[in-house]
Amino acid sequence: MRNFKYWVPVILGMIFIYWMSTECFASRSTSRFIEPIIRFFVPSISRKEIFVINGVIRKLAHVFEYMMLGILLFRAFRAGSYERRWWRWAGYSLGVVVLYAMIDEFHQLHVPLRTASIVDVGFDILGGFLGQCISIIYYDRQRPELKN
Repeated sequence: MRNFKYWVPVILGMIFIYWMSTECFASRSTSRFIEPIIRFFVPSISRKEIFVINGVIRKLAHVFEYMMLGILLFRAFRAGSYERRWWRWAGYSLGVVVLYAMIDEFHQLHVPLRTASIVDVGFDILGGFLGQCISIIYYDRQRPELKN
């Protein structure tokens, strides 16, 4: 039961990602927010350039949200331990990221205005991998007396 507090943020992160996979965050929906902001700073920008920027922002969002999920998973698998099992925790975390990314894309198959993409799974995995790199570096620097 003591480890439950480490898993609550993971569950909330997964719920957030699930919500981001709904119609509310379809490309058409996000462009309604992104386009006015871009046009404010660059009034002469073309529709094609806005489309490209919207796509880049959406892919970066995949990387960021799964990077955060990866960090939360590492933290949950670590569960406050100071043992040096970083590679094991990172492996478990990345495994969950890969599985959840595939489940998320499967979910999007059934959401109107959304499409599933293996490319998005790749961006998600990249984010999860970056999350593991950040976690390992952070915990390595946090507890330098544990180094061999």
